[in-house]
Amino acid sequence: MPTYIYKAVNNKDGRIVRNKVEEPSKIALFRKLKENNLSPIAITQTVNKQTQRVVKRRNISNVQEVMKQVNTTQLGMERNRRRGRLGTVKSYFDEQKKVPPRDLVVFTQNFYLLKKANFNNVHALTTIIDNTDNMALVGVLEDILAGVEAGEYMYKTMEYYPQIFPYIYVNMIRVGELSGSLENSLLQAVEYLDSSTVLNKKLSRILVPNILQFVLLIVMLFVGGLYALPAVEGVIEELGADRNAVIPKATLAFQKALEAFMTYWPIPAALILVVLVAIVLYIQTPKGRYRYHYFKYTMPLFGKLIFAIDFSRLMKAMLLNLKNGMRIQDALDVSKSVINNYVMLSIVENSINNILIGDSWIEPFEQSGLTTSMMSEMLKIGMQTDLPEMMDKLVEYMDFDINNTLERITMVLPQVLYGIVGVLLIFFVIVVVVPMVQLYFGNFLFDLYLT
Repeated sequence: MPTYIYKAVNNKDGRIVRNKVEEPSKIALFRKLKENNLSPIAITQTVNKQTQRVVKRRNISNVQEVMKQVNTTQLGMERNRRRGRLGTVKSYFDEQKKVPPRDLVVFTQNFYLLKKANFNNVHALTTIIDNTDNMALVGVLEDILAGVEAGEYMYKTMEYYPQIFPYIYVNMIRVGELSGSLENSLLQAVEYLDSSTVLNKKLSRILVPNILQFVLLIVMLFVGGLYALPAVEGVIEELGADRNAVIPKATLAFQKALEAFMTYWPIPAALILVVLVAIVLYIQTPKGRYRYHYFKYTMPLFGKLIFAIDFSRLMKAMLLNLKNGMRIQDALDVSKSVINNYVMLSIVENSINNILIGDSWIEPFEQSGLTTSMMSEMLKIGMQTDLPEMMDKLVEYMDFDINNTLERITMVLPQVLYGIVGVLLIFFVIVVVVPMVQLYFGNFLFDLYLT
């Protein structure tokens, strides 16, 4: 009879219970735990193959040994009240182990390939678990497998691991499971992860060097103002020259501002801190969150790209649902979960309300002023002909538009950053370098000798 190690939450007092038992199957153990008022978190079958794999990997801690050392009762009492029944072990895994984004991409790709080969979810997850080296990810996948074997959707378990499965990713899986097109959703999830990785790498290559240059120039300004300029003034005073006549006015003004800042720095620091805290607190309110999300869609340079990505993601989710026979109203209601922006969510809600009263569901998108005429016209033509077919073309057009927008950003952004760094560099030359050049290479020493 197989042996299982389970972790469960006691529904009466919220404690985490861990034990090792023998049962005919996972389903039998799951039912037995339910009968004893326990909610399973993880059920792991002990097999020799897994034990050998853990021993061979010297760089990966044994998850089971770690779980023996932790005070699971105290862990459950402290966190179960705040994060729900499954939150404790999820948080513990997040603290002790890291699942790199690349491992998530590999898991999604493998899952997609197995689903394409007509594997069911249980068989696909079991196969992936047996071939996964990251023990943290193995523990999470076993939780998902236990839920699937108990008849739950995968996305419900994934929601308890937000540091591993992004919000958008989880809701893509949700749309696929609810619409019966999990294979297509997995393909979209792979594209989402790949595109996010590519975008982050492109932006990092542009932003990181320029930010480092900007920070370096700021440091040089402070060092020059606090150490180099006083040394120059000391030399000028020893020679009996007038500092106001030798040092440029811009340098003198910068020195005064720097001295005032060093003297009263707690005041501007406190003001900046108060402003930042006020902004954060305001964004936490519904009105502030809505305005912040609207700013994200309208901000210079990146606003159009962010809206295009969200709109394209919504259309792709709707397309999956429509192809599986859902009504437009239901397709909108299910697909809105892939969006995390209040502005887009409000547009979708207005579209659903319009359907209920017999108006056009496309009208709220037009009235928002965020969609282009091409987007709305393609949807209108689709309503008159074949909506899924036209939405398929719309998604293709959106992908093309997103790529073009991204290319424009990668061309314009470096120029903007170079301009900012260039202005700061010119300022540094004027206020720090020019006085030093005048001191050592200027003609004021000769003038001073003649007088």
